[in-house]
Amino acid sequence: MDVILDREWPMTIGTTPRQADLWRGTAAVCQGRVGERSIWAVLYREGDRLFADELFADVFADVGRRSVPPRIVATVMVLQRLGGLSDREAVEAFCFDVRWKYACGGLAFDDPGFSHTVLVDMRARLAASERPNRIFEVTLQAARQAGLVGVRRVLDSTPLYDAVATMDTLTLLRSAIRGLLAVADAELAAALRGCVSSGDDYASTAKPCIDWEDAAQREALLHTRATDATAILAHLDGHELPELVAQAAVLLAAVVGQDLEEGADGMVRIARKVAADRIISTVDPQARHGHKTAARGFDGYKAHVAVDPDAELITATEVTPGNSGDAEVAERLLGDLLDGEEDRSQPQPEPAGQQAVYGDAAYGAGELLQRLDNAQITAMVKVQPPPAVCGHFPKDRFVIDLAAQTVTCPAAVTVAIRPTTSQRHVGQAAFGPACAVCSLASQCTSAKRGRTITVGPHEALLAAARTRQAEPAWLADYRATRPKVERKLGHLMRRRHGGRRARVRGRAKVAADFSLLAATVNLARLGVLGLRWTAAAGWAVA
Repeated sequence: MDVILDREWPMTIGTTPRQADLWRGTAAVCQGRVGERSIWAVLYREGDRLFADELFADVFADVGRRSVPPRIVATVMVLQRLGGLSDREAVEAFCFDVRWKYACGGLAFDDPGFSHTVLVDMRARLAASERPNRIFEVTLQAARQAGLVGVRRVLDSTPLYDAVATMDTLTLLRSAIRGLLAVADAELAAALRGCVSSGDDYASTAKPCIDWEDAAQREALLHTRATDATAILAHLDGHELPELVAQAAVLLAAVVGQDLEEGADGMVRIARKVAADRIISTVDPQARHGHKTAARGFDGYKAHVAVDPDAELITATEVTPGNSGDAEVAERLLGDLLDGEEDRSQPQPEPAGQQAVYGDAAYGAGELLQRLDNAQITAMVKVQPPPAVCGHFPKDRFVIDLAAQTVTCPAAVTVAIRPTTSQRHVGQAAFGPACAVCSLASQCTSAKRGRTITVGPHEALLAAARTRQAEPAWLADYRATRPKVERKLGHLMRRRHGGRRARVRGRAKVAADFSLLAATVNLARLGVLGLRWTAAAGWAVA
C-alpha cells in the first residue's frame, strides 16, 4: 500500500483528546519517573503545539470517516525513528509501552491503538503534499524562535545502505525485461513476448539452470537475453507509450547500454568498463555504487547534513545517490545562510556573530568557496593540496601571478598565461621549449612537450584557502568545531535499521525518512536544552 487516495477512501482529520482521564491516564504514572528533559517529556508537554492536528489538515478530505489524530500519528512516527522500529513494532510499542501513550498526550492505558497501515497512509499523504518534511520544519522553527540556531554551520555526509540487493548484469537484464512486461497491457505484452527468441518466459526471478562454471554457456546465456532486450526495445521504438511503460523501457535501455557491448564475432558480452552512473538494481534504480574513501565502498545513497555546532542541532538534510560529490549539495544545505530562506513568520531573535561554514576537503571546491565569498561567509573549509602526479612537482611549486597573467616555475622561468576555449579554465601556461634544457625537468614532467600549468577560474581563492588553513589559529578553530558533526552523525546512525540501512526504496522516500530521523534527533537535543513554550515569550529554553 504505497498511496491511499482520498477520492477512493475519503478520510477527515481526527482530533486529539484534550481532556486527560485522571484515573486511567498515563501522565500520573510517568511524571516523576520519566526525565523532564527526555524526548518523552518534551513530546508530552509540547506535542500539542509542535504537531497540532491543524498542521496536517491539508492532507485530509473535508468529508469521510475520521482518521487517527495526526498529533498521535506524528508522535508515533518520531518515536519509531528514535528506536529504529518497523511499522508493526512501532504500533506494538504504542499499545504496550506506557511511555509512548504518555508522549502522545497522556493517553489512557486502555487506548485501543491503531493498525500499522495508518503509518503507511500518513507517509503517503505527506509525500504527496506541498510540505512533505513538515515534522522536521516545525522542530527547527521552534529551535529558531528559541534563539538556538546561530550563524555557523558544519557540513558532512555519511553512507546510507540501500534496502535492496545489488544485481549482477544478467539479473539486471532479466529483471528489467520482466518489469517492462509487467506494466504493459495484455496486447502490448503479447507483442513483446513475440520478440523473445531465447525461450525464457521471464516469469521467475531465479536464474536459468546452466553450468555456471562453463564460460561458453554463460556467454551464450547473456547473449540470448541481450538479444531479447534489443528486440523488445526495437519493437517499442517510435511508439507513443504510457508513462509506466516508457519508464520501464528507459530503464531497460539504460541496463543494456551500461554493461554490454557487441564483439567482432557478433556476440554480446559484458563490457570491460564501468559506466559512470551505473544502475545497480532495478528494484531501486536510483541507488548507486559509492565510495566514502578510496578503500571503502558501499551501495545506496549519501545522507548530507548541515549542523549548528553551537546548539548541536541539524538545520538541513539532503539525500543523493551514492556516487555524488559532497560539494554538489552544499549550497542547498546552506540555503538559510546564503538566501535567507528561513521562515520569519514568527518573531525570533536575530543570530549574532560572523557567519561561517566548516567542512572537510570534500567541500573544498572553488565554486563553493566563491559562493561563500560572495555572501561574505567565512569559509572554514579545507582545500586539498594539488596532487604530485608521478612524483613530479605539484602545482603549488609554481608561482601564479594573476595580476601579471604569468606563471613562474621552480627553475625561475616565467611564461605568460594564454586563454583557452574551455569554460572550466581561465588559461594555460606552457613551458615547452624551456623544459628541454632545464636541469629540473626530470622532477617536473615526463611530457614530450614539457610542463603545462592550467589556471582555473577560482585559482586565487583556492591558493588563499591553502595558505589560511596552515595558520595555527585557523587549525585550532577548525579542530574545535568540525568534529561536532561527526558526533551528530553518530546519533543519526546509532540504529542500523532505519539508520545506516535505509528502510524504504527510492531517493524521495529515503530523503523523507532521513528528514524524519533528523527531526527525532533534534527533538531529543531540544529536550536536553530544556525547550518550553511560554505564553509571554513563545519558545524558549531553560
